[in-house]
Amino acid sequence: SFCFSTEISLSFLKVLRCPKTQAPVELMAAEELAQLNRAIGEGKVKQVDGAVVKKPLTEALITRDRKTVYRIDDGIPILVIEQGFALA
Repeated sequence: SFCFSTEISLSFLKVLRCPKTQAPVELMAAEELAQLNRAIGEGKVKQVDGAVVKKPLTEALITRDRKTVYRIDDGIPILVIEQGFALA
C-alpha cells in the first residue's frame, strides 16, 4: 500500500501548497504532531469550517509559516481549506 511519509518524492512535496494562501507545506514533525494530538484529545482543535476535530492524526502537512495544518488520510493529503486547522 502507498504510504505518504515514506514514499513521497521530494519533488512532489515541493509542489504542494496551502490551497488558501499558497504557502509551501512540509510534513509535520513527530513532536509537533504529538502536541497537536494532545490538543485534539482535549477538544481544543477545530477545522476552519468550525467542526471540532475528534480523531488524532497519524500524519499531517503544515505550512512553513506554521499557521495551518492539513491532515493526511491513508497516505492522501487532504488539502481542503475548510478541513484545515488554523494554529494559534
